[in-house]
Amino acid sequence: QVQLVEFGGGLVQSGGSLRLSCAASGSIFSFVVMSWYRQAPGKRRELVAAITRNGNTNYADSVKGRFTISRDNAKNTVYLQMNDLKPEDTAVYYCTGSGTSWGQGTQVTVAS
Repeated sequence: QVQLVEFGGGLVQSGGSLRLSCAASGSIFSFVVMSWYRQAPGKRRELVAAITRNGNTNYADSVKGRFTISRDNAKNTVYLQMNDLKPEDTAVYYCTGSGTSWGQGTQVTVAS
């Protein structure tokens, strides 16, 4: 089974940027879709962004225009560029391949 590991979380001021990376131990092309989810304390895990094999993307309304998902098949890595971060973006961010493989998560904290 392909293992996923997230990198790039941290503490940032409101309005700042972070780029998350999700590195796979195998080919991400084996997954129909790669996605980023997040879970804030006391809340359900929610979809943030997704990208298909052929590059089609989908975003949660709350992040449209601020976040960009991309993939580098040669590096077996998926990225989430997050700009204009807001305190409500604070959460643990998870990467998943078609919902079958999940990373351990990376914490993103946005200070107001």
